[in-house]
Amino acid sequence: MPSAKAGRRLRDRLPVRLRHHWKPATALGVGLAAMVCFLGDARISPYVTSSSRVEADAITDNVQGTVDLYDTSVSHSIQLAYQQTDFDKMMKEFKDDGTKDYIEADLTIDGVYLNDVGIRLKGNSTLSSLRGAKGMPGGGRNMPQGGQAAPAGGQGQKAGGKGGMGGMMQFNLSAKKPEELPWLVKVDEYVEGRAYQGEREISLRPGSNGQVPANEALSLSLTDESGQKAERYAFTKLKVNNRPTAARLMVEAPDTDYADDVSGGNAVLYKARASGSFEYKGDDPSDYETSFKQLNKKGSQDLEPVMKLIKWAGKASDKEFARDLDTYVDVDSFAKYVSSQNLLLNFDDMAGPGKNYLLSYDLDTKKFSVLGWDYNLTFSGDATTGPDDSVGMGGGMPGGAPGGAAQGKQGVGGADADAKGGMGGMGGRMQHVLKSKFLDSDAFDGVYQKTYSELYQKFYGSGTATKTLQEIAGQARKAGADSKEFDTAVTKLQKTVTDRRAALAKDKKVTG
Repeated sequence: MPSAKAGRRLRDRLPVRLRHHWKPATALGVGLAAMVCFLGDARISPYVTSSSRVEADAITDNVQGTVDLYDTSVSHSIQLAYQQTDFDKMMKEFKDDGTKDYIEADLTIDGVYLNDVGIRLKGNSTLSSLRGAKGMPGGGRNMPQGGQAAPAGGQGQKAGGKGGMGGMMQFNLSAKKPEELPWLVKVDEYVEGRAYQGEREISLRPGSNGQVPANEALSLSLTDESGQKAERYAFTKLKVNNRPTAARLMVEAPDTDYADDVSGGNAVLYKARASGSFEYKGDDPSDYETSFKQLNKKGSQDLEPVMKLIKWAGKASDKEFARDLDTYVDVDSFAKYVSSQNLLLNFDDMAGPGKNYLLSYDLDTKKFSVLGWDYNLTFSGDATTGPDDSVGMGGGMPGGAPGGAAQGKQGVGGADADAKGGMGGMGGRMQHVLKSKFLDSDAFDGVYQKTYSELYQKFYGSGTATKTLQEIAGQARKAGADSKEFDTAVTKLQKTVTDRRAALAKDKKVTG
C-alpha cells in the first residue's frame, strides 16, 4: 500500500483551509491586534443575525467507494500509513501536555485509496494510560481496592450474585501498538471538500480483538431500532503501517454531516464537552464554547439557545420546571432518552463523568432533544437496576462493593451538583439538572413510566437484545475477533442482558 509522503514542506502540512485562506486570516489577526490596542479591555460579544440553515462547508469531492461503509453484512478493512517521525512527535506532544493534533496519513478503506487524510488520537480518560496516568473508569484506569474490570461482562454484582458488569473495560494502550489506539480519521483535514460516502470523519473506538466493544454496538443497534438517532457502525480489520491486523469497531462520528441529518437538517446540534458544565455563565454565547461545541450551521446560528436553556433550567423552581419544560424541551423525546440510558445501564450518559450527550435544537419547534453517543460504558451496572434507580457501576465503581444501584429515585442530589451538571458523588449519584429535575418531578411520572415500559418491550421483552447480540458477535468474529477472550466477553454480556430482562420482568411498573 502507498505510504504517506515524506519530505513535505511545512506549508503543505498545514490544514488546507488555512493554506487557502492565509491572507484573510493574516488580515484578521492584524485587525484584532489593532482592536486590542484601541479598545483595551472593552468586551465585544458575537451575535448572529442570519437565519440561514445551510452549512457553508460543502462536500465537493465525495468518494463513493465499493461497498457501503457501515454495511454490517460485509467484511471491511482499513489500512493507515504514516511517517513514524510524525507519529512519534504526536505521541510526545500528547504525553507532555495532552495535545491531540492531527498527523498526515494515507488511508485505504475497503480497497479504496485516499491520500493525505488526517488522523489523531480520540478520547479523554480512555487515553490516560498513554500518559502514564491511571484513575477513574473509562479506559486505562485503576479499579477500586479489590476490583478489576472484566472484559465486556465482568463482576461487580449485588449481594446475592445478581447482575453483572456487561460492558466495563480497562485498556492498556501503548504507542508500540498503534493498531489498538482509538483514532479519529478526518478525510478532509488536508483535502478541502472531500468526503468518503458523505462521511468526513470516522471514529475507531477503544477496544480491539478480544476486547472489541460488542456492548457499544449492541447499544447503538437498540437505540436505532427504538427510533432514536444513533451513529452507524461496523466492525473492521485495521492495519497500521507494518503492524499486525486488529479487529476494531468503527463508528460514525457526530460531525457536521451527522448533525445535518438530525430533524431533516432543521436542527442545530451541540456536543457537550467532557471538561465543560451545564452552568449559567451570563448572556454572552462565547462563554459557553468551553462547555459545548456547535457541530453545524456555524455562522448562521450560535450557542444562544443553549445559554437560554441553561439559564432557565438552573433557576426554575420545581413548579416552574414541571409547568414550562415542554416550552424548552421535547418531553416525549427526553423521556425516551432517559429511559434508554437506564435500560442500557449507561453510567456515562449526560449525567456521567464524560458528559456524553448531544443537544439538538429544532429550528421549527424551538425545542431541544437530547441524543446519546459514546456507549462504551453501557451494560456496566447492576442488572437489577429499576426504572427509579440510578445506574451505578457495581457499588459506584467497576468491581466495587455490593449494592451497585443507588436506591430511591434517580437524580437525588445537591443543587450545586445539579446546576453544574456534574458529580454529586459516586455510586450512581451523578447529576445533571435536566435529568434530575425531570425524574424528581411527579408531573412526568406518567410519560416516563409509559415510555420505559414500551422500550423495555422493544429491547428485552421481545428478545431483540439477545438476537442482536448474537448477530453482532458474528460480525466481530468475521473481522478477526475470534478468540476465547471474545467468546467469554460475549457470554458475560449475554448474561447481563438475560439478567436485565428477568429482573425488569418482575417489576409491575415496567410490565404493567
